[in-house]
Amino acid sequence: MGSSESTKLREELLFVYGSLKRGFNLHHLLAGAEFVQDALTLPRYRLFDCGEYPALVPSPDHGYSIAGEVYRVTLEQLRILDEAEGVEEGLYTRSQVQLLGRLSERYVHGYEYLKSIHGLKECRGRWPS
Repeated sequence: MGSSESTKLREELLFVYGSLKRGFNLHHLLAGAEFVQDALTLPRYRLFDCGEYPALVPSPDHGYSIAGEVYRVTLEQLRILDEAEGVEEGLYTRSQVQLLGRLSERYVHGYEYLKSIHGLKECRGRWPS
């Protein structure tokens, strides 16, 4: 297996819906990542405004589709993003996000918010709303 094939095997898909999107303050963390496409989740999530960033939470029975972007990232980029998103501190967890369309059968990573959403303004399907 050549080095480019080996690199491809270590690449993952990542759905971003907030401050990691193009034009927002943390997008620079995706430098070198390949933009794949704009995307919508299955209608199984809710989105809340935390001010500087949004909070995606699963809501299988009362959710809606969330708009975002999909990138192809390396495992090293995921490690850096986990740190930036506060995974170790329990702010977010990285899990599978289910998308509509051609990526519906693929495993796509995304960040789900773990803290309380009490008192947060709901954004509906896009941040900022």
